[in-house]
Amino acid sequence: MIARRRQRGITLMSIIIILAVLGFFAYIGIRLFPMYTEYYGVLQAMKTVQAAPGVGQMQPDRILSLLDNNFAVGYVSSVKRQNITLTRAGGGYLLRVAYEVRSPLVGNLDVVAKFDKTVDLVRRGPD
Repeated sequence: MIARRRQRGITLMSIIIILAVLGFFAYIGIRLFPMYTEYYGVLQAMKTVQAAPGVGQMQPDRILSLLDNNFAVGYVSSVKRQNITLTRAGGGYLLRVAYEVRSPLVGNLDVVAKFDKTVDLVRRGPD
């Protein structure tokens, strides 16, 4: 009597399903990547403003102008003036940037990402 050997491995249909799932997640990653790179640009701009000499003594318009310039250098386009809040706190200001980015995903489905970051712009004495 000849023993039948059992086949092992995955079928072509299984490979297609796995590739479809991986492709879907890769597509989502491609859609999310620009949102997060822009967010890191916002963080970098805020840190640059925070590190600016004498930022605690600057007028709010000057701080916002400095932030806008850093946004232009970092190719940040999703943040508008109404998304920026500058409040007096102690010896300086609190700079808050809160914004939302919406990107189409598939058909009428969108990906929505909300970002909110606050940095402290403290008045420092001479070093």
